[in-house]
Amino acid sequence: MGEIDILLGLQWGDEGKGKIVDALTPEYDIITRFQGGPNAGHTLEFENEKYILHTIPSGVFRENKLNIIGNGLVIDPSIFIGEIRSLKQPVSELINKIIISSKAHLILPTHRLLDAAYEEAKGEMKIGSTLKGIGPAYTDKTSRQGLRVGELLKENFRELYDIHRQRHLEILQHYKVDADLEKYEEEWFEGIELLKKFRIINTEYFINKSLDEGKRILAEGAQGTMLDIDFGSYPFVTSSNTISGGACSGLGISPKRIGSVFGIFKAYCTRVGEGPFPTELSNDTGQKLRENGYEFGSTTGRPRRCGWLDLPALKYSCMINGVTSLFLTKADVLTGFDKIKICTGYKINNSIVEELPFDISSEVEPVYIEMNGWKENITGIRQYQKLPEAFRNYIDFIERETGLPVVIISVGADRTQTIMRDE
Repeated sequence: MGEIDILLGLQWGDEGKGKIVDALTPEYDIITRFQGGPNAGHTLEFENEKYILHTIPSGVFRENKLNIIGNGLVIDPSIFIGEIRSLKQPVSELINKIIISSKAHLILPTHRLLDAAYEEAKGEMKIGSTLKGIGPAYTDKTSRQGLRVGELLKENFRELYDIHRQRHLEILQHYKVDADLEKYEEEWFEGIELLKKFRIINTEYFINKSLDEGKRILAEGAQGTMLDIDFGSYPFVTSSNTISGGACSGLGISPKRIGSVFGIFKAYCTRVGEGPFPTELSNDTGQKLRENGYEFGSTTGRPRRCGWLDLPALKYSCMINGVTSLFLTKADVLTGFDKIKICTGYKINNSIVEELPFDISSEVEPVYIEMNGWKENITGIRQYQKLPEAFRNYIDFIERETGLPVVIISVGADRTQTIMRDE
């Protein structure tokens, strides 16, 4: 019987999951997404081209690989159609590469209006939403008022849509919203017609049957563990379970089907939007990290907040997810720093703790160790032993602290700039 391996982010998202999934895809038959929606932005670069995926799994660029959009996702047809066009592949080919769960939920144009209205109403308590309608769509799902992809196949779909639309408009009467709903709807229904061309099935049966046949499946997480609705820095989190357990409910698989859990993290930390960030650097060092790593949101374009690596948060994520091995990305961004810091604990009320507190507020003061940096350009290196000694010391320290091996190291944005460690 086959197994399903999981790859997910261990920080606040933007860890480089798309590139790593693309690199791993040759080893798998099927790539799946199990949660989130178009708030994800998985960037892939190869052959001098750059692509950003929001809903479609990152295995779509490899030949003879099947990509499944699982039941745990929320899909905006207007964004989906734009994503399909950006792939520069014939729709006739993509129809054979992509399967969509009938149980995935739809993001309606009015969900986007509700998202903007709710965020504006929060005032100073804004959470930094991407304003893509994800939160309101998941809210409708949880309150059993959602519209699912399988409904597209019903003759009365437009009637069902109008019922949901009217309900949302009644709520929006209490808010001031300036948006062109008709324009949203025009793009949305165009996307609906495209969605209907794809295979819409009960993917949980397909996935489990594929595993019974010995197929290898990789589940691609979106966002990051520290944005999980239950275990992240609540309320500044996303609306879904980004952790490994989310793959079970987001795909319809048993925990016993899970093989390896790959945890991906940056050599430093970033976060987009509001919320606590203990190691944030609001100084020249943080600006240098942002510039070196071109840290701007692939979905929102917003500048990312940058800071040193947070080990307590990383170890927490490894524990929650049952991580079996680590993948480190954007190592090249740390090149050029004389000294590099790593947070090993937090000082709270004059006590030093290594556990993630219930509330990671501004009262949490990070405790750092300092290590030597390196000046060598590492973007062309493909063998671990050829990396600078200072960088290898950095890796060794992380491995000792987490008790997990760092088996993949990314030294650049292109798919070829990847070091696979054999040992």
